[in-house]
Amino acid sequence: MINSWKKQAVEGMATVFSGKAEAADAARESEIDPLHAKIGQLVVERDFMRRASGR
Repeated sequence: MINSWKKQAVEGMATVFSGKAEAADAARESEIDPLHAKIGQLVVERDFMRRASGR
């Protein structure tokens, strides 16, 4: 188990110092806004259906 943690840490350090981590963070940030929009849409739909069903 410790060996797998060490391997993950070494791989993670390589991406942090190579600048790939910044690119990955930027990609994740660009995915967040559409996901938040979808969550909001689903909440509105759920609330509408709950009211429509008479609950």
